[in-house]
Amino acid sequence: MSEPLIEKSSGWRGTREIWMLAAYEALLDNGIDAVKVMPLAERLGLSRTSFYGHFSDRGDLLEALIGLWKSKNTGNLIKRTEAYSETITEAILNVFDLWLMPDLFDSRLEFAVRNWAHSDARLAQMLEEADQIRVDVLQAMFERFGFNPEHASVRANTVYQTQIGYISMKKDGPAEPLEPRRQRMLLYAEIFAGQPVTDAETARFFARHPLPEV
Repeated sequence: MSEPLIEKSSGWRGTREIWMLAAYEALLDNGIDAVKVMPLAERLGLSRTSFYGHFSDRGDLLEALIGLWKSKNTGNLIKRTEAYSETITEAILNVFDLWLMPDLFDSRLEFAVRNWAHSDARLAQMLEEADQIRVDVLQAMFERFGFNPEHASVRANTVYQTQIGYISMKKDGPAEPLEPRRQRMLLYAEIFAGQPVTDAETARFFARHPLPEV
């Protein structure tokens, strides 16, 4: 058996957050079939019964994971589309913050949930609804800057499907050099918007995502 993830005192039952973290890591590492009470208890070095002090059953834990995915990935995407911006290119770069900041959008969790949905019809329906919500708010973002609904819809779908395809190909991770990716994002923003990114917008983007010092 592997070493427990945490040090524990006698009689300690852990916390809801610790059980959630163990479930999250198991989901990302080995898929939904690994998110089971006994393996998680062993992973944490806790008793199986201690789990039930925090969750009613495994289904309750899975609902918490889904809630995390919804609030972090869909919730933050909505917020970034509504963030202050003076131009459509700046608005797109605001959205691109999601792809560079795991605290805002968890691409590994997104990939894991999409895999999970292949074996869970209810989650597949929730995923379809989330996809539609995300595209809708991206479309609203384009419409806010004067694009007609048809053009806004095509651009929104292009922005979204490009990133989801990127995640599905598992190219979204720490192994990829960040500098060329950030540089390409300026080109993506120009292509998606149909107008160039200004020097001021570029400066603000790199202020948020500074290039490494050489």
